[in-house]
Amino acid sequence: MSESCCAPSAPSADPRYRKVLWIALLLNVTMFGVEIVGSLQSGSVSLLADAIDFLGDATNYCISLAVLGLAIAWRARASLVKAACMASFGIFVLGRTVWSFLQGGVPEPLTMGSVAVLALGVNLGVALMLYRYRTGDSNMRSVWICSRNDALGNIAVAAAALGVLGTGRVWPDLVVAIGMAFVALTGAWTVSRHAMEELRSAPRISIQGKLRVR
Repeated sequence: MSESCCAPSAPSADPRYRKVLWIALLLNVTMFGVEIVGSLQSGSVSLLADAIDFLGDATNYCISLAVLGLAIAWRARASLVKAACMASFGIFVLGRTVWSFLQGGVPEPLTMGSVAVLALGVNLGVALMLYRYRTGDSNMRSVWICSRNDALGNIAVAAAALGVLGTGRVWPDLVVAIGMAFVALTGAWTVSRHAMEELRSAPRISIQGKLRVR
């Protein structure tokens, strides 16, 4: 773990970071709408999963903006909320995948692929903007993990579209959806573990600060 992860005064209140979060928030809300329409038109579960992930990330960015500059304990609690959102997304996608498997039907690959490539471009741009903040506190780390997962998810959806196009079957779409759910669940575990470590260390940091003042 880098030194910046342990510092209670991580640059969460950096005005440049706040600006990046606002840009990321607006892009994620826009892409949520685009991918919802695309998933409905194509019938793709993996594209629907990616759309919900965009909505979850937009919520996470809102939470991050709300706690910028607050004490490390509050940022850590916000990270736990975001981890819960990520885990809920993963569980929902798993359930939706099972439902689609039982219903049958093959998604339309051209719409899947086109929307996935557009989303990949957006997420790569957001990930590049957030890259310098990837080793901050759990709140900042959770934002970076979300952006990284999104880019990986877009690549996977594009690959699923090629798989559906080549095989004429639904299983590439379902496999990618399951993989995205797994990534969300593991990301939630990583963020929550980091946040719990910060919460355990927060009282000690506070006590040391009081002793130094005295």
